[in-house]
Amino acid sequence: MYKLIINPDSKKGYISPEIQGHFSEHLGRCIYNGIFVGKDSAIPNTDGMRDDVVNALREMKLPVLRWPGGCFADEYHWKDGIGPLDSRKKMINTNWGGVVEDNSFGTHEYMELCRQLGCKTYVNGNLGSGTVREMSEWVEYMTFDGVSPMADLRKANGREEPWTVDYFCVGNESWGCGGYMVPEYYASQYRQYQAFLKNYNSDKKIKKIAVGPNEKDYNWTRTVLSECFRDQGSWNDNHGLMDGFSLHYYTVPHDWAHKGSAVFFDEKEWYMTLSKTLVMEELIAKHSAIMDEFDPDCKIGLMVDEWGTWYDVEEGTNPGFLFQQNTMRDAVVAGINLNIFNKHCNRVKMANIAQLINVLQAVILTEGDKMVKTPTYYAFKMYSCHQDGTLIESSIDTDRIGKEPEYQVPNLSESVSMDKEGKLHITITNLSCSDAYEIEGNLLGHEVKNVKAEILSGEMNSHNTFDNPNAVKCEIFNAVKAEGDRLKFTIPASSLIAIEVETA
Repeated sequence: MYKLIINPDSKKGYISPEIQGHFSEHLGRCIYNGIFVGKDSAIPNTDGMRDDVVNALREMKLPVLRWPGGCFADEYHWKDGIGPLDSRKKMINTNWGGVVEDNSFGTHEYMELCRQLGCKTYVNGNLGSGTVREMSEWVEYMTFDGVSPMADLRKANGREEPWTVDYFCVGNESWGCGGYMVPEYYASQYRQYQAFLKNYNSDKKIKKIAVGPNEKDYNWTRTVLSECFRDQGSWNDNHGLMDGFSLHYYTVPHDWAHKGSAVFFDEKEWYMTLSKTLVMEELIAKHSAIMDEFDPDCKIGLMVDEWGTWYDVEEGTNPGFLFQQNTMRDAVVAGINLNIFNKHCNRVKMANIAQLINVLQAVILTEGDKMVKTPTYYAFKMYSCHQDGTLIESSIDTDRIGKEPEYQVPNLSESVSMDKEGKLHITITNLSCSDAYEIEGNLLGHEVKNVKAEILSGEMNSHNTFDNPNAVKCEIFNAVKAEGDRLKFTIPASSLIAIEVETA
């Protein structure tokens, strides 16, 4: 019997909905054919956006969507993607597959997509091959409600009212595909560029994000923050220079040359993958410790704006399209990471899984007019109960599992929140691919009045296909027994459970 201890009276922090954010890049079939099919498509759409995809994402409660990249962002010139479709410039997407990018999905289309989804906007600016003027004018084009060349251009292109840009990042992976910069140089560039990202509407402040580290590059974090905080006086007040600092980390089972199959894997690779994804806990803790030195009040969010599993592409697909299947292993990876983000919610203010449709750890796969919700989709849908909640103190007994010592992992992962109505939401992930565990929960000082739950489970290789789209899905879980301040249930192997508790 594994003990789950919950203290509803101990509130630990606010869980930003954006922790469950998503990422869409002009890569493979993420945008084109995944989200956007054009107004003339036979596939049902609204202003070019696939109705089935939009409806599914709304049901999942997608809170924020990052765009246009990724590596693509630092080759993207926004003026190529506005105006009449037949006059938009075409280019070769040199980063992803060498295909023609016709720019039919640009600023207006992205903003329309976010309107349909009801989500916040997160735009990545072109630092690598762009200019200060280009980035500044893009913000003016999107957000200025006055008389100016860019506001007039927006109106000429059919949009009278400005949009809201919630988040704007200066560059992407500037230590890599975004320019191969050293941290001192990036920090100098960031200080300059962010100064020209004007807040034209004081009621809708743009939150500015700096490019943070790749995985364990702690020197990047310390150097960029040191340079950005230099000569700033009482910078604990965060004088508008920075609202967020990004972190990228991908779960790669083997190595970048041979990542492993998304579907055909054994028990050893199962635990190898989970052990690699648990590195996220270490990364957040260590980068947060450095951030604490400069920003002890956590006014700057750590934005994990690229994360997820990365396997070898599916056989017969374009290697540059990064298309991979999605199994219960990916759902467990999602559960682990979402629990980690919840536990670090005082510092982690946003996270964006890569990527939304048809790329890497996608929540949806499409093929023509067909659509499949992946196990990762259902994990996010289950965990949406935590959005806008309060983190509650909790802990659970664990054992180390896995036959290979270097890939052993704790058998259970959990987090607990309280919503605005006072209901508790408990999410637990079973990391074992073979064993179920009996769990007894204790709600300190509170008795259970009502309880309901749902479960996502399956064999470790289970996945949904276009021929069998419902092999893995959420189901009602009636096996939670409540008595007094106790909950008792058994969590099956390779599963996620979400429990809602109303206390007396």
